[in-house]
Amino acid sequence: MIASIDDGIEHQPVLLEEVMGFLAPSSSGIYCDATLGLGGHATAILERSSPDGRLLGIDRDPEALERAATRLGNFGDRVRLIHGRFGSLRELLASEGVSAVDGCLVDLGVSSMHLDRPERGFSFRRAGPLDMRMDQSQGGTAADFLRRADVVEIESVLRDLGEERYARRIASAIVSTRDAEDLSTTGALAELIARVVPSRERGKDPATRTFQALRIAVNDELGEIERFMADAPGCLRPGGRLVVVSFHSLEDRIVKRRMRSLASSAVTDGPRLRLLTKHVVVASDRERAANPRSRSAKLRAAERLPS
Repeated sequence: MIASIDDGIEHQPVLLEEVMGFLAPSSSGIYCDATLGLGGHATAILERSSPDGRLLGIDRDPEALERAATRLGNFGDRVRLIHGRFGSLRELLASEGVSAVDGCLVDLGVSSMHLDRPERGFSFRRAGPLDMRMDQSQGGTAADFLRRADVVEIESVLRDLGEERYARRIASAIVSTRDAEDLSTTGALAELIARVVPSRERGKDPATRTFQALRIAVNDELGEIERFMADAPGCLRPGGRLVVVSFHSLEDRIVKRRMRSLASSAVTDGPRLRLLTKHVVVASDRERAANPRSRSAKLRAAERLPS
């Protein structure tokens, strides 16, 4: 299933059949896609929970909500779209009068809309402002961060969030040149990194890890995952399913740790989750060939146990 977008962007939801298999949507259920994006997974949930299944779609990007509303319009009042962060899941569900759902999905990947549009500033491959905010209506940009942060803070972000081995060298170059050079565009930052990084990993641009780290920092992505994983089990009905699709080790580590902790018999009041995936589920060779963005996707799923 490919969701075509009016400006030419195509969105292929990753691990679609695997996600649907674990969520198991039914007509009597209420589901939440807490990272709605362009609505690819949401469309499948609504189709497979026909005729009466309902969906709450959450996204922090107003533009994504607007585009998803167009795509999901045919489902009428079976869909409610909410502007907000998935880390505020409990609060957002309560605002809609929903105390618990039968299934909840988060896909932690950056959407095609963000990566493929230069003006959003997520990709070093496309010239544009160094923005990187998922919600452009609030918060500082990546360029703002690089203008105000000192060497230690920049190095910490690049090392801890991007696992960049040349974090100190890149951070020092940014601070020493930012007064003389304008680093407010994706191209300018990518060029600076190319000058100071001594060697390249085969098949990987030297700016890859820095751009990843800045995006994670600007959007507090790991904090959002921590907050979501704290809220999500309590937002599921008994038997409800939680499905998380992550894309790098920092994300997956948080999800794995939290799921395993809540499934452990060592929990004081007993386990709250039953793990449905002993190991991560990854894309098939066929999907990887058709959709390169699925290559790093990792799925974990769990089921809420009775209280």
